[in-house]
Order: sequence, then structure tokens, then C-alpha cells
Amino acid sequence: MVNKKRLIALTQQLIRINSENPGGNERAIAEFVKKFLEGLGIKARIYEFAKKRSNVVATVPGLFKNHSLLITPHLDTVPAGTSWKLPPFSGVIRKGRLYGLGATDCKGNVACALEVLRSLVEDKCILRYNLVFAATAEEESGSSLGLIPLLDKGILACDAAVVLDSDDFDIVITQKGLMHLKVKLRGKKAHGAYPWLGINAIDAAVALLHELKQYHFKSEKNKYLLGPTVNIGTIHGGDKVNVVADWCEVELDFRFLPGMSEKKFLENLKKIIRRHAHKFTIEIEGVQQPYCIEERHLLVRSLKAAMKKLNAESRVCGSEGATTVTFFQDKKIPAIATGFGSHECAHIADEYVLVDNLYKGARVLEEFLKNYIKLT
Repeated sequence: MVNKKRLIALTQQLIRINSENPGGNERAIAEFVKKFLEGLGIKARIYEFAKKRSNVVATVPGLFKNHSLLITPHLDTVPAGTSWKLPPFSGVIRKGRLYGLGATDCKGNVACALEVLRSLVEDKCILRYNLVFAATAEEESGSSLGLIPLLDKGILACDAAVVLDSDDFDIVITQKGLMHLKVKLRGKKAHGAYPWLGINAIDAAVALLHELKQYHFKSEKNKYLLGPTVNIGTIHGGDKVNVVADWCEVELDFRFLPGMSEKKFLENLKKIIRRHAHKFTIEIEGVQQPYCIEERHLLVRSLKAAMKKLNAESRVCGSEGATTVTFFQDKKIPAIATGFGSHECAHIADEYVLVDNLYKGARVLEEFLKNYIKLT
């Protein structure tokens, strides 16, 4: 049985281990998690794809060996910064809130998973499938040293996955894709007193960005997501105030819906640029495809049933931002995300999680794991 007192103490212990990223060191918290699992009699292994960037993977054998389910939170946090009023590594509790860096994102979820594993072992519960647990590194910077290589190398060769990295019992079944790109415009340098002798790349950038902000996306409505967006993230250009700028670089963030093509947007973007600049290049810095899974999928139905049984208010929804869920689709592994953090608390000063939500979340997770395959 999940023990609330132990769960809270475990969350505090995890918060007190610094795993800020950038900072680049998950080894201490990974070793803590490994030791915890081994104390339960669960074999665990640390994988590193760069020094001190540690991932912990463990498998709990089940009754039947033909199906495996992965549950995966992450170990790293964003940097604490300097604007905290409470100590970010204390885990102090005030008025039902447990404060600390990572309380919501994502150490509270790590604690829930570990407490559930402890409860299953204590109750001598044998699941009907192999349960894989992976606490990963570097999620806050793209997962290139965590979940991605674990999947690419076949270390996490599972049949289904639940990413424990969400808030308020949400069940995330779809999310937007993203494309990050850099537009480099080239003009002609001249003296600032004679701008007509040059070609100002910043002027060209301003004109094309104005047109881009009026761009009309062609897309079908999605019941779980808002429409596609473009954000102008950065702009740099010119060398000196009295010189006509012969260069300007703009970074764009394009978010698109399932069913849309980033290639079509790229084609239209080039047409817009050509109307304002003769010389340009486009560098694609990253693409992540959109993701969706049917609401009737076993993962979703099982989690909804667990939520209902424990009277946890939840909603099936989409994510406007990119999460690690999409990394599973290239491997044809169905995946959803859920979690028990507090809404709008990730990445803020004085981050907190509701103590009662942690406890209910752990009970929901245990109920889900015990009955996951039984709904088939």
C-alpha cells in the first residue's frame, strides 16, 4: 500500500539532490534511485552517454513475458536561478504545498513511481506484464543523452509507454509538432549616411516578418489543440549604427498540428522571403513531428479507469509544447503522458507540488499498473 509519509519524505530527499541542467550532472540522483531500487530487490543499471549524464533503468518481471510497459520520469531540472524566496533544495512544506526545485517537474513524479514500486514489492504483487522503469537524464535540454539514445540503442524495447511528466492528472494523447529554423538574410554594406547605396538586411527582415505574422495557416481544427503558430524567437543583425546592415539572422519557432506538413510551411516561407530579399539561406535547427494516439487505446482507457476509481479529476487533452512522447512514435511504441505536478508551477521560482496530489497520484499510478492488461 502506498504510504503518504514515506512518499513525501522521498520527494524531499530527491529535491535535496541537485540535478540542475544546464549543470550537466545527474549521477548523484541516479545513484540514489539505483540504490533505492536495489533495496527493494529490483536490479537496476545506470547508463551514461556522456560523463555524469546518468540514466537509471530497471525491469520488474511479470507473470507473462510477451508484453512490457515502460513508465518514465526524468531526473534533471532547470536551473534554480536567483529569485526564490524559499530555499530551492529544501523540500519545505507549507499549507499543503511541498516546495523545491523539481517538485512539480519532475521529482514528485519520480517519487510517485518509486513509492509505487516499493508498494508493489511489499504487497508481493506480480503484474501480468514486464514493468520497465527508466529515470532519464537531460530531458530539459532535448533528451539527446537520455531517452533518445535509450530508445535508439534498444535498451527500452517496450510495447507501450507512459511518460510521467505532466500536471494535475492530465492524460496527454496528442501534441503539436515543431520546427526550429534560422533565416539568414544578406544585403549590401554601405555608409549609414548614404543608405540608398546599400541593401539593408534588417529592413528586409522587418518586412518579411511583418508578412509572416499575417500568414494564414491551412489546417483542420483539432479538439485537443489550439491552432498552429509561428514565434519570432531571436533577431540579430548589423555591425554598427552608422553602417547599412548587410546581414540579419532570425530564428523562428513553428508549431503545427497532426496532419500538417512542415515542408509545406517551409515552401511558403521561402516564397515570402523571396519577396523581400534576394540572398538568403535557411538552416533547419530541429524538427519534431506531431503525435496523437486514439482515446480508445488501452493505455488511455486503463488510466482513465484508474483516475475514476480514485476520484481523481482528470482530462484527456493535448500538449501545445513538445514532450518526450513523440520520441516513441519512430519506434512504433504507443505512448501517453500523465503526471501529478501542479499547473503552471514548472520552471518557476518557488516551485511546488500539492502534497495531496502526490499521494493521490501515486495511488492512481498503482491502480493503473495493477489493472493495465486486465482491460484487454
